[in-house]
Amino acid sequence: MQAFSSQRVVTPDGIRPASILVEDERIREVVAPERTPARARTLDFGDLAILPGLVDSHVHINEPGRADWEGFATASRAAAAGGYTLLVDMPLNCLPATTTVAALEAKRKASHGQCLVDWASWGGVVPGNHADIPALAGEGVPGFKCFLIHPGIDGFTMVTEQDLAAALPHITQTGLPLLVHAELPGPIEAATANLADADWSRYMTYLRSRPEAAELSAIHLLISLCRKYRFHLHVVHLSASEALPLFRAARSEGLAISLETCPHYLHLTAETISDGATLCKCAPPIRDRENRERLWEGLRDGTIDFVVTDHSPCPPEMKRLQEGNFGSAWGGISSLSVALSLMYTEAIARGFSLPDIARWMGEGPARLAGCHFQKGRIAEGYDADFVIFDTEDEFVVNESQLYYRHPVSPYMGERFRGVVKATYLRGEAVFQGGLFPGHPAGREFRSFSRSRSHEGLPHARECAAEKDTGGQTSA
Repeated sequence: MQAFSSQRVVTPDGIRPASILVEDERIREVVAPERTPARARTLDFGDLAILPGLVDSHVHINEPGRADWEGFATASRAAAAGGYTLLVDMPLNCLPATTTVAALEAKRKASHGQCLVDWASWGGVVPGNHADIPALAGEGVPGFKCFLIHPGIDGFTMVTEQDLAAALPHITQTGLPLLVHAELPGPIEAATANLADADWSRYMTYLRSRPEAAELSAIHLLISLCRKYRFHLHVVHLSASEALPLFRAARSEGLAISLETCPHYLHLTAETISDGATLCKCAPPIRDRENRERLWEGLRDGTIDFVVTDHSPCPPEMKRLQEGNFGSAWGGISSLSVALSLMYTEAIARGFSLPDIARWMGEGPARLAGCHFQKGRIAEGYDADFVIFDTEDEFVVNESQLYYRHPVSPYMGERFRGVVKATYLRGEAVFQGGLFPGHPAGREFRSFSRSRSHEGLPHARECAAEKDTGGQTSA
């Protein structure tokens, strides 16, 4: 038996001194430190905080097919360094896109022996693949993802309202959530038509090309579809805070809607993005300071359920760093290895606490992915996944701390408070003191129960761990 002990253990009931007793990869019990069994092999972390392993339900791993952008080995390495113990991969950017069972099997094959942390994969919804939806659900995907606008990449096509009308009866039958990139093309096309002679090295040009109206019109459509088909709608990476009242009203009707945002929308502001700084390009775009603070208020009042990275890497040349062209640069921000520190820095400045962080970055995403009975909490029966976090230490972001394949970041040179000292997966260290001990032991999680109504998000599912025997838009 192992015992992980600290004066600050972040449990569902708050922060307290505790020993976490671990046996057979699971948490057996959480006890007061003086109740630690004498036979236990104790790791005492003193005043360092122990958080549950984080879950990121919005990551682009890009393998198979585009491992030169990112891959299982590098993405899971960055995840372990950032305190994440489960990643859920988006179905696009890989080749083939995860829209069929055959493509899912190709992804599983590519993952073998590479993952330092656990993973799962969303299925994709594209025009004409509605017959694949039940088969993907039967193979264990935790839900589905679609775009209402062209995703900027070949191999994954946007859906129209008519396409959704064909797919939603199948999705509703599975009981799984539909994750949607909520921007409609019409407002963007209209805005872009007025920018023909604009300077695309200026961030404000790009911001004007992706107006809030694109998000708002998409959300109105999605709410009407949710009302008609009664499925679990999850809106990814909300940027436009003007949409928050729409979600509050829809939930007051009893509609099953959940919502995420990302660290970059909670940290960066349009006013501080320099012209040519294409590392800051994402879609929807980063908006102004007032919008950012309203997103924080959405977290405070519970309208926004949780925070995910939308880790969306690419080779640096695709960011057009030399020319600084926001029109042609790839839209995506990578942050797996620094997201926890960024969020802690911003959150404590606004009066939030470590339990808030654990809920936003652990329990909430785990609930969406259906793994919330095994991941995202320090509690009896859960996987022994932990982050050892020094809230007093600080660091300045540099290349050596990024760990993903291409170490570029819009946060380079910024000082963040809070440092991940170690990450444990099922009781074994996968990151410690800047090193990655042991062998890749990450497993795929497969969703296999389709009914639930549990604590806030409307489609809870059990997940099973499958042992690994081999061990241009922001989506």
